[in-house]
Amino acid sequence: MFYIYPNEMTNHQTQKMKRIIVDYKKLTPRILSMLVEKYPDGYDDHHIIKFKNAQNETVEAVEVKTEDTIYLVKVSTKLENSMADFEEDDYDDDDYQEPIIDLDAKKQLGDEEE
Repeated sequence: MFYIYPNEMTNHQTQKMKRIIVDYKKLTPRILSMLVEKYPDGYDDHHIIKFKNAQNETVEAVEVKTEDTIYLVKVSTKLENSMADFEEDDYDDDDYQEPIIDLDAKKQLGDEEE
């Protein structure tokens, strides 16, 4: 018998989660806050996940999870600087509620505009 701790997720739970790739330019204060909390001393090579995107390009990202979403935040020098300079007091509570559009929703919006 084994026990699953509340913050640990099974493979089945992880497979059902929405995955969103986030570029530095689209980073919301909420996601930035989660990154700073998860990686308070910054991220290292062993935190970086490498994968191929839909255009078959290699992407390097760090991962943060919410209850229903896995955010893969693309690694860059600008991301490191943002994490180092982040102060929660710089943002209003409304900034943390800003939704982020996943790739499928963005594609649907683009199709509707045509």
